[in-house]
Amino acid sequence: MSKKLLDMPKFSSEADEADWWASAAGREFVKRKSAGNVPDSSKVKGLDLVARLNNKPSVQIAIRLPEDDIAKAREIADRKGIGYQTLLKMYVREGLLREAAGR
Repeated sequence: MSKKLLDMPKFSSEADEADWWASAAGREFVKRKSAGNVPDSSKVKGLDLVARLNNKPSVQIAIRLPEDDIAKAREIADRKGIGYQTLLKMYVREGLLREAAGR
């Protein structure tokens, strides 16, 4: 594969985008972005909770949620400057911790 920084293509659907991220080109894009090919000024530090969630081993699952819930999660995540899946992981974690504490 070429050493030049890959550009992310425009997608016609969410399925096309998911296929691209799962492809070798998508994985190479992530590797190059995370390898420091992004200027320090554009890197986002993120929340401490996000960093802790991302450092723990995880299991990939599929879950079906109502479209309205996904839309609301995306809206809130955009406002917070994080991904909607990260937001949902945070909410699941908070709920599990609260339930385990018996509150």
